[in-house]
Amino acid sequence: MTLASLAATIVLLMSTTGAVAQQTNPSVVHPPVGTSVDAQKVKMTIVNKHVNYTRCPDDYRDPYINSPKSANIHPDGTKYYVNSLEGCATVVYDMSTHKRLKVIKYDFKDEKDAHLWSKPSEFYPFTHYTEHLNTFMGKPVESTFSHGGRYLWIPFYRRTYDINAQDPSAIAVIDTRNDSIVKLMETGPLPKMVACSHDGKHVAITHWGNNTVGLVNVASLNPDEWYHESLLVVDYVLPLNFSLTEQIDRDNKSGYCLRGTVYTPDDKYLLVGCMGSNGGIAVIDMQTQKYMGRVMGMMANVRHLVIRDGYLYLSVNKTGYVQRIKLDKFLEAAKRLTGKTVTLQGWENCKVGDGARTIELSPSGHFVFAACNLASRLYVVDTRDMKVVGSIEVDSYPVGLDISNDGRYVIVTSQGRGNQGGNAVNIYEVEYEEAEPVLKNTDGAAVLEWLEHGDSVAPQKEEKNLIASSLPLVKGDEHTTYLIGGACAVAALLAAFFFVRRKRS
Repeated sequence: MTLASLAATIVLLMSTTGAVAQQTNPSVVHPPVGTSVDAQKVKMTIVNKHVNYTRCPDDYRDPYINSPKSANIHPDGTKYYVNSLEGCATVVYDMSTHKRLKVIKYDFKDEKDAHLWSKPSEFYPFTHYTEHLNTFMGKPVESTFSHGGRYLWIPFYRRTYDINAQDPSAIAVIDTRNDSIVKLMETGPLPKMVACSHDGKHVAITHWGNNTVGLVNVASLNPDEWYHESLLVVDYVLPLNFSLTEQIDRDNKSGYCLRGTVYTPDDKYLLVGCMGSNGGIAVIDMQTQKYMGRVMGMMANVRHLVIRDGYLYLSVNKTGYVQRIKLDKFLEAAKRLTGKTVTLQGWENCKVGDGARTIELSPSGHFVFAACNLASRLYVVDTRDMKVVGSIEVDSYPVGLDISNDGRYVIVTSQGRGNQGGNAVNIYEVEYEEAEPVLKNTDGAAVLEWLEHGDSVAPQKEEKNLIASSLPLVKGDEHTTYLIGGACAVAALLAAFFFVRRKRS
């Protein structure tokens, strides 16, 4: 080989390698506040940010934003929570001013925080570590509200001493009235997703680390009465016996990589997405608390699940798709499961940006918002024809998002990849061609039942008023009616009836 041909070969290899690298990690982008896109049926504008990267604007710098994983807007619409994974903290912001209200830090000590821990269960034994088990820093992942927004559940990726996430992790419960930790509970290894049933009786914690799902009974309003009810296995428990000194890639070496978790509207079934190859969606019968099997047929690499208006929606991470199918059709297939798998055809597909992660629907259900990691964009899909209507830049690389009850704001977190991008939270204001409703959530049903019939724990009068006042603004899966608004309407009709009757008499 001549020197010239060798040089040409080197140039070719370098250009090829560069192309692959660019495809894996696209150029980092940091769109400024004011960036706006006027799409077909929606207009999106970045109106605020929380960022913490080199040469970021001082007006929006927040040192507590460190690899933000997810965002959750409180049901009453007054504030939102950002889980700072590597910062080992949850940052609370005011919804109207976007000013930081509080930083909830997860730095636990055995003796100092012993009173916060619930009674240990037999489901989560320690097999690799034996000392100072409750002295660690927690890395918060996702979140969910329970009890009508009274509590926020935040699982930790791992305890910091457990470098390969193979022993029990933990979950913190925040009292949103004062944003303080009121309870700590053990979990399985590497919990990521958490979901509360619509009747408010169970919280499901999905363990990415070993193919299991834990159920916590939260029927009481008193955190001291919550308990681990069962541990469900998706096909098999992944054996965990990794190094205690050398870190491995647990984001991939975790069996089915359980992720998206959602209850059906009637709470009869719990659906869990399997992000690993050939995973599908695991189905759990909540009436018997038994694993039924996995439904296949959708694209591989299922990441997030949402049920809305009679459809099951999902995001496909790697190839960047949003898919959906009629929920009834999905459940018909699920009922044929006998512990194995069944293939379901007929999924509707919409191509969005590569690396589709968290998805959420607007209050009307007409639009799906998708955070697309590799594309570094927020995509919008019209569910009436399952086509993209627009997209807008996001700080690289977005993973989580939430949408306000009125659909006006979308909050997107950018975690980063390979020490590039990330460390950013973008707040978008959305204007719709047609007005969006404000949603109410059936997640408040348990609280409503407690308000009506009482509970073993009698709260103070002001607590009842606080909970009741949040209910009209809690968003939900299926219903857009207002319970309290309906009650007011009935009261007005009764008043009018008696007024007319009295006038006639």
